Amino acid sequence: MSDSTVNDIETMINTLGKQAKAAAKALASASTEQKNQALTVAADALRQNTPALLEANALDVLSVKQAGKADSFIDRLKLTPERVEAMAVALEDIAKLPDPVGRSLAEFDRPNGLKISRVSTPIGVIGMIYESRPNVGADAGALCLKSGNSVILRGGSESLNSTRIIVDCMATGLRAANLPATCIQLVDTDDRSAVAALLRCAKYVDLVIPRGGRGLVELVRNEAQVPTLLHLDGNNHIYIDKDADLTKALSVVNNAKLRRTGVCGATESLVVDQAIANEFLPQLVDTLLGCEIRGDKTAQACDNRINAANDADWGTEYLDAIISVKVVSGLEEALNFIDEHSSKHTDAIITENQDVAEVFMRAVDSAIVMHNASTQFADGGEFGMGAEIGIATGKIHARGPVGLEQLTIFKYRVAGQGQIRP
Repeated sequence: MSDSTVNDIETMINTLGKQAKAAAKALASASTEQKNQALTVAADALRQNTPALLEANALDVLSVKQAGKADSFIDRLKLTPERVEAMAVALEDIAKLPDPVGRSLAEFDRPNGLKISRVSTPIGVIGMIYESRPNVGADAGALCLKSGNSVILRGGSESLNSTRIIVDCMATGLRAANLPATCIQLVDTDDRSAVAALLRCAKYVDLVIPRGGRGLVELVRNEAQVPTLLHLDGNNHIYIDKDADLTKALSVVNNAKLRRTGVCGATESLVVDQAIANEFLPQLVDTLLGCEIRGDKTAQACDNRINAANDADWGTEYLDAIISVKVVSGLEEALNFIDEHSSKHTDAIITENQDVAEVFMRAVDSAIVMHNASTQFADGGEFGMGAEIGIATGKIHARGPVGLEQLTIFKYRVAGQGQIRP
């Protein structure tokens, strides 16, 4: 890459950042009604532009098919009329949610008469870097808008045609509400150096949120010069306890693995108590039709249709119709295995023993822990957040689904009557 190209990319990102900073100031004083109007008009624009959006998306899908991408990757990229409608509904749902800005989080009076309050405020400028799924652009734009943040979207090059239409629809809503269209901007290039430039844009960008595979997240973690809110891969586990209802377990695992294999909430690894392994695993093979099962030697001994797993399988997010199975001696070994191999995204237990469930829920150190439920519920929409910008797996500022509340920070407001400090 030539020096001039690098300079051009840097200039473009700095221009977007400067515009986003100015837009964030305007958005910080916007009324709830303005923000909601922008979202509802944008939802209508998505519906009206569905034919154009599907046409653009078809170009994106054709390109990745020609590149030989996996079916699971194509599924994440592909839009249908139903998925476009779901995007529009998500915007309307976010508009119906309470405004997270300006909430009083705490109030206290000091003996000297000072009145202090902690109030929620926008973070400022968000850089959103994501891969393949074009609906992330709509969700991120809507959540940032409602929470008072401007956002710079850097979607994957494979979804660029789709994302252009989505951002245009969001701009239609912003203009209708008399808000700057630059509240939601697109890094409109497939040049990968734009990611690095965005990660260095500390003068204008307050927070970067990556949403994608381990490679993207590690790039952000290693190169970012601005604060980040990391969304790691979903190497999610379900532990089938000896006291599990096996009918319930089979239903939950089938949904958790095969409902959509390409989402980050899909289960990738089963941990099975040896007390029920002989009974459960043959039924599991019969249930997970079309899914390859890779297990340890004990699992293979329970059913010869189970293929051999290797050490790499325990740490793999397949995003495909593949699942690994580890047989353990009980709860303690299950907890140790999950602690070693989980990506700390979402892990679950199937059991009718409430005491065992409580130990599991307390001990597993993941952003989301579930009992008797599919890991595919790991989704901001399912949590009542309208949508989410990602699942944060760290422990700073936000954890789990990142919705409106998690996209705000706070400041202290102090009111006095002329007090001076002695």
